[in-house]
Amino acid sequence: GGEFTDEDVMFDDAADMARAFSRLWRDKEARRVAGEEPGFDLISMLQGNDDTKDLINRPMEFIGNLALLIVGGNDTTRNSMSGGVLALNQFPEEFAKLKAKPDLIPNMVSEIIRWQTPLANMRRVATQDVELRGQTIKKGDRVLMWYASGNRDERKFENPDQLIIDRKDARNHISFGYGIHRCMGNRLAELQLRILWEELLKRFENIEVVGEPERVQSNFVRGYSKLMVKLTAKN
Repeated sequence: GGEFTDEDVMFDDAADMARAFSRLWRDKEARRVAGEEPGFDLISMLQGNDDTKDLINRPMEFIGNLALLIVGGNDTTRNSMSGGVLALNQFPEEFAKLKAKPDLIPNMVSEIIRWQTPLANMRRVATQDVELRGQTIKKGDRVLMWYASGNRDERKFENPDQLIIDRKDARNHISFGYGIHRCMGNRLAELQLRILWEELLKRFENIEVVGEPERVQSNFVRGYSKLMVKLTAKN
């Protein structure tokens, strides 16, 4: 055989993921058939929903949902965590404001999610012809929605490139999407970030970024492959 390419590795990883989740799905299904009460876990809920109970019989949709859940529950929250550290170092006056008023954490979480925008974009396919602000979009056209651009739109946010932890309209960001496509894990992500910053402020006097961050090379995920920090513990 020939040499393996990155694409080969990607497809192998996707196949491994599909097999692992298929086994989990079948196991849950067998338990349910045997009379076990369904739990409140994600797969049990998918199996109990009319729209998704046969998801395993739609391979591409099955894989797509798994990949979305993994990215949504892992990369985005992690990159918002590291992005928040970087942002507060770039805007030290906001870090000082946070230390003085920890009750700003919930609003700061929304502002970090806006400022960082962990996923740059999402693609949709037009189901019918439509004209939007003078631009004709035909049925079947692929449309890319740039969350990163919308969250820095000066028509919507004043001084959009700045992190302002008490920004009044911080929750109006579009990082979670909108409508029926709104991220179903949005409240969990906010909770995780809030708890993280509550604990960091309790334990550390300062969190200092050391050196230049290294960004993930991606036009989809906005994050960091390396971010070195120095932690100064409280006495």
